[in-house]
Amino acid sequence: MAVKTQQRQVACEGGVISYVLTRKPVKNINLRIKPDGRVLVSANNRVPVGFIDAFVCQKQAFILSALVRFEEKRDQMQDMPMQYVSGECFRLLGKNLQLQLIETEDEGVSIEGDCLVLRVRDKSDFDRRKMTMEKWLKAYQVTVFGELAAQTYELFRDYNILYPAIKIRTMKTRWGSCHPVKGIITLNSRLIAESRECIAYVLVHEFAHLIHPNHSRQFWDCVSMIMPDWRARKKELAR
Repeated sequence: MAVKTQQRQVACEGGVISYVLTRKPVKNINLRIKPDGRVLVSANNRVPVGFIDAFVCQKQAFILSALVRFEEKRDQMQDMPMQYVSGECFRLLGKNLQLQLIETEDEGVSIEGDCLVLRVRDKSDFDRRKMTMEKWLKAYQVTVFGELAAQTYELFRDYNILYPAIKIRTMKTRWGSCHPVKGIITLNSRLIAESRECIAYVLVHEFAHLIHPNHSRQFWDCVSMIMPDWRARKKELAR
């Protein structure tokens, strides 16, 4: 039996609950709530969606309480400086990953499911933990932004523009910037926390500035032609 998933919304007394329904050969309806706020429901293909929606509404108190609890935990962790210890939350590409600290000779960082695994020789060495994580994160930003920039460039092939230099730095008020004369696009390092769709929108926006160095109607027409759903992506990024 093929596994099928769909995004659903159900209006309950406490508000609208969005959840991902996965069809699996299971006996019962299973409910999971992830730390990043995703509500996951799995059910057999024979169970009607109306019955599943009713099940979600029946569990609304538990779901909404868990979502509030996870959100409060994320807010608390965002206000605290990172200690790079097990249990901390790192947001990468729109997902919240829980850090797992492991002591081993083979140092490095890897994403394994919903976990971000940090491997160091000495778990008690804060500077080592921080350096290892920051080094990996910078390399990860270069890789992800580079891949998405290359994909974006292909969308602009017909405009005969040169491939720009992609730079990364932390910015307080902008997600990205473009210097058309120098052919440089700068991305905010914090973008790595957002979804690939949001990063792609920022790149399309900045690539369009290589053609229209303003926010004229021609500029937005160009963005709309390359990415028709840019408004939805911009709205998601604003959230």
